[in-house]
Amino acid sequence: MVKLSVDGIEIEVPNGTSVLQAAELAGKEIPRFCYHERLSVAGNCRMCLVEVDKVPKPVASCAWPVANGMVVKTDSPMVRNGRRGVMEFLLINHPLDCPICDQGGECDLQDESMGYGWDRSRFREPKRAVREKDFGPLVKTVMTRCIHCTRCIRFLAEVAGVPQLGATGRGEDMEIDTHIKLALSSELSGNIIDLCPVGALTSKPYAFIARSWELARVDSIDVLDAVGTNISVDSRGPEVLRVLPRINDEVNEEWLADKSRFAIDGLKHRRLDRPWIRRNSKLVPASWDDAFHVIAARLKGLSGEKIGAIAGDLADAESMLALKDLMTALGSRNLDCRQDGARLDASRRDFYLLNTTIAGIEQADAVLILGADPRREAPVLNARIRKRWVAGNFPVGLIGPAVDLTYHAELLGDGPASLARLLAGEHPFAAKLRAAKRPMLILGEAALARADGAAVLAAAWRLAAEFGMLRPDWHGFNVLHTAAARVGALDLGFVPGAGAKDFSAMRAGAVDLLWLLGADEFDAARIPPAVFVVYQGHHGDRGAARADVILPGAAYTEKHGTYVNTEGRAQRGRLAVYPPGEAREDWRILRAFSAVVGHSLPYDDLESLRRRLAAVHPAFARIGSLGAPGCADPTGPAGDPAAVLPTPFSYPIANYYQTDPISRASPTMARCTETFSPRLAQAAE
Repeated sequence: MVKLSVDGIEIEVPNGTSVLQAAELAGKEIPRFCYHERLSVAGNCRMCLVEVDKVPKPVASCAWPVANGMVVKTDSPMVRNGRRGVMEFLLINHPLDCPICDQGGECDLQDESMGYGWDRSRFREPKRAVREKDFGPLVKTVMTRCIHCTRCIRFLAEVAGVPQLGATGRGEDMEIDTHIKLALSSELSGNIIDLCPVGALTSKPYAFIARSWELARVDSIDVLDAVGTNISVDSRGPEVLRVLPRINDEVNEEWLADKSRFAIDGLKHRRLDRPWIRRNSKLVPASWDDAFHVIAARLKGLSGEKIGAIAGDLADAESMLALKDLMTALGSRNLDCRQDGARLDASRRDFYLLNTTIAGIEQADAVLILGADPRREAPVLNARIRKRWVAGNFPVGLIGPAVDLTYHAELLGDGPASLARLLAGEHPFAAKLRAAKRPMLILGEAALARADGAAVLAAAWRLAAEFGMLRPDWHGFNVLHTAAARVGALDLGFVPGAGAKDFSAMRAGAVDLLWLLGADEFDAARIPPAVFVVYQGHHGDRGAARADVILPGAAYTEKHGTYVNTEGRAQRGRLAVYPPGEAREDWRILRAFSAVVGHSLPYDDLESLRRRLAAVHPAFARIGSLGAPGCADPTGPAGDPAAVLPTPFSYPIANYYQTDPISRASPTMARCTETFSPRLAQAAE
């Protein structure tokens, strides 16, 4: 530990701490533009100047390490004059764009210029101008505003692992640009907008839409993947205008995936805002009473065995519990949440969780990725894996098709045969796993969505046990989900009961009435015509196209909802805007319908429903936290590891930008598909 004085305050900090970090621990705020806590130190803006005793000139505090007995002054005349000089130089070429700049009101340069800037300039030379860059459909550039802090370059190279930006030229001629004039292809590229301290990089879809002080902000949870990224939803009136990340070091640090950030314009398109009933093969508008009575009439005389329900990937826990309670009251156990047919074992929670936890990845010292593509299935989680890989001594093995994960992964094979080789010790990577103190395995959900999915799950668990991943102090077995609703549904038991019909049977026509709760990730047109389909959701997607009755629900920004992420952490999203038209929150729709059929659900408000949630599973009583770590029982899931088929693994996401009803309705995501996956865009047309 090092003892030093900051503005007369005596503090003790660890060795290697910078003066800037020490000053902040002492409660002193240091202005900065290039420095960022999660990026490497560049030391090129010089705004963080401080005075250090016995040093004749101001020093850059971000790059100056502390020393015993050091005396630091953060607000002396030398410091103030130095920062004013830096600010004057930064503003020499900066354009007077504040009235039209989208960064206005959220601009670090604007804020700091109030403290260290002048109201006039001593420079009469022409300001420089920089040619605009095309970074693709997401990031808008006005590079004349750039102050060369290089945060964007460092983020893409260090965190995203896609080093597509760099600097050319020197001094006044320096420019930030892509190396070969291509659009930024990282799934995390939108984070450079947040990192940019000026208006050089802003959101292209959000350009000239609103000012920050016009927006109402609500904290919520992202549902477009299973990571559970903490977000804030900015709205004005009835419209969601922007989604930004919130800091949560346990989940997403402060990053947000591009689809989650930019797909929100899909909330305005293809919306269901009134009930619909199919008459004479055509959907026609109806009232809520008419829609309810049509369903009730169809249910009359049906036994529970002929009724089924499928929960979609974006459903909140409250609506899934209400639907399950309704099906139970109707005598049906035909429930399923696995639209992909994944053979998940719901008998024990650690059979289907990311048990190591997202933050726990940083404690691991080896990882085997089995049938998963984390870069596209969970970009923020993939950034955490890369962070651990960059730290060193972290071998990564991959079983599945070769794919660029943004870090080096040793390809062990493309199919289950590689599992047998590892167990037999025939592959060199087996020695790396045995040598690791905290090895982990990440099993992709697509590897379980096969005919031999149960066998793959059992084989993966057996491998985890063989290589010491299942211990009381460490749980290295992990399932990486792709759907925000999946873990919550499994916790609620939204799976077929004993002898009940699963997703495949219900889709094939084993029931007479099928209730789809936002279930759009399968070809609903293949449901036999004799099956009466009720679709409850917020977008006119695949399920609504097949429906006989449509009940308009609320999107995740339009309701209070609980979601459980892939590591089993229950988190709550909050209502930012109200649903459009006659659409309502999903659990309220189910509660109202239950009264029509004479099986009123036992809760009339959200608080009562959440008490019921907590009673069904204790995870819903631990909002924001996780249960005990470690593996208490090494007994494996049901399934025969020897029954694994030789078929190679495949990945579930062909087009990262369009994976759900919201992103498929988004014009911005359509442009991204055209830019980065033109063949997929042509196939969709």
